[in-house]
Amino acid sequence: MDVGVDVGTTVTKAVAFDEEGRQLAEASRPTRLVRPGPGRFEHDTDEIVASVNEVVSELAAAVGNQPGVLAITAQGDGLWLVDAGGRPVRPAISWLDARSSSILEQWTTDGVAEQVFRRSGNRMFPGASGPLLAAVLAEEPDVAARAHTAAYCKDVVMQRLTGVRATDVSDASAPFLDPRTGQYDADALVACGLDKWQHLLAPVATGPMGELTDPAAGLALGTRVSAGPYDLPAAAIGAGVAEVGDALLTVGTTLACQVVTRELPVDGEPAGLFLGTWTPGTWLRAMPAMVGTAALDRVLALVGLGTDQLAGLLADSPLGARGVTVLPYFSEAGERAPFVDTRARGSFDGIDLSTTQADLVRATCEGIAYAARHCLEAAGWNGRVTVCGGGARSSEWTQILADVLNSPLHTTEASQVAARGAVIGARQAVDPDTAGPGWIAITRQIDPDPARAAFYDEGYAHYLRRIESARPRWADPSPIPG
Repeated sequence: MDVGVDVGTTVTKAVAFDEEGRQLAEASRPTRLVRPGPGRFEHDTDEIVASVNEVVSELAAAVGNQPGVLAITAQGDGLWLVDAGGRPVRPAISWLDARSSSILEQWTTDGVAEQVFRRSGNRMFPGASGPLLAAVLAEEPDVAARAHTAAYCKDVVMQRLTGVRATDVSDASAPFLDPRTGQYDADALVACGLDKWQHLLAPVATGPMGELTDPAAGLALGTRVSAGPYDLPAAAIGAGVAEVGDALLTVGTTLACQVVTRELPVDGEPAGLFLGTWTPGTWLRAMPAMVGTAALDRVLALVGLGTDQLAGLLADSPLGARGVTVLPYFSEAGERAPFVDTRARGSFDGIDLSTTQADLVRATCEGIAYAARHCLEAAGWNGRVTVCGGGARSSEWTQILADVLNSPLHTTEASQVAARGAVIGARQAVDPDTAGPGWIAITRQIDPDPARAAFYDEGYAHYLRRIESARPRWADPSPIPG
C-alpha cells in the first residue's frame, strides 16, 4: 500500500491506497486553529506533527501493511518558523491570518506588490509568507533571529519525519520563486526588504524525498517519504486535471480555482498565483479566493442552521433568492483572488421583511458560485471543469455552480483528492509507470440548465457591478471603537 496525508486547516487526513489506487482505509484527526487576537490565526506546530503521526499509525495498524511510500501534502502559504531541527520557535501562522494587512497595503501603494508579481507571477495577500515574515520581523525580531527556516506546513512535517530540509516548486512559488528559473528571485526579496533573510528559505526540489527516521509515525524506519505538492496542485493531480485550459474547482474553506497553463503572462493585472508543478514547462494559474465554505458556514451559523439542512434550504428559496444578493467576502484578511483587497468585506443586498433564512443561504451559495466564475475566467479557463471539495458533496449547490458557469461539471469519486494526488506525484517521481489512469475516477457529469444559465448570466454581470461599486466603500470603512 501507499499512504497519502493531507494536513488541512482544521483536520489532518490520511488515506491508504492499494497498487491500483483503490482506497483501503482512511483516518483523520481534528486540529486546532487558534485565534490569539482579532485577525490572527495560528497553529501549534507540534500538535500538527503529532496529528500526522497519529493518523499514519492508525492506518498502518488498520491495514496491517507497511507503505511503499508516505506522501505528504498540506495547506499552503502561512509562515511556519522553525529551528534547525524543525522545532517551532513560535506558533505557526495560518494562511487565514491578517496581521500583515497594513504592510501589504503599503507594498501595494509603493508598487512593491506589483513588482513582485512581475518577477514571480504571484500576487501576495496578507496570509502569504512574504508579508507575514515582514510582520514578524517588525513585531518579534528576536523570534525571527532564532529561526532557521521560514517553512511551509508540509515541509515542517517532512523535516520532522526525515530530517530533510527542503520545499518543492509549488510552495516555493508563493511568492519569491522565479518560475522561469526555478530559483528564488533576489530582486523580489530586495523589493520586500527581505534579502537579508533569504537564508530562511529552504532549498527547492522538484519532489523532495527522504527516509523515515521518526518511529512515532508507527512505520518502519527507512520508509520513503515524499513532500508535496501542496494541497492545491496535489488536488489537481488527484483529480486528473492535466490538459491546458482545463480547470479544477475546489469548493472548500478556500474556493480554489486552478487552470492548467504553459504560458506565464505577468504583464496583466496583478492577481492570483502561478504555481510550479512537477511537470517541466507546466504551471497552474491559481485563483484561490477566500470565499469558500467558510462563508457559507458563517451564514448558516448566523441563521442558526447547519450544513445538514442545506438541501432543504436551497429547495425552499427560488432561483435568484427573491432578489437577495450577497458579496461573500467574510474573511478578516479581505480577498486575494481574482483581485487583492485587504479591506474587502461581505454584504447582503435586497433584504426586506419577507426575506427568509433560505433566501439568505441560497443567495450566499449563488454569490460563491459567481466568485468561482470570476476566478476561473481570470485564470484563463477554456476547457473542462472538474469539481471537488466538501461543498461539491451537495448536489443542489453543484447544480447552481454548473448553471452559473454554464458548463458541465465533472465530479470525482476519488476520495481525498489532495492526498491521492500527493501519492500519485510520489509514485511518478520514483517510477512514472506505477500511477496509471486507474488512479483517477471521474464519474458524474452535472449539466447546466439553459434557462437557469441565462438568468445567472445576468446575475453574474450584476455581481461584477456590485464589486466595482463596493470597492470605494471598502476603502472608507465605518469606524469601529478601539
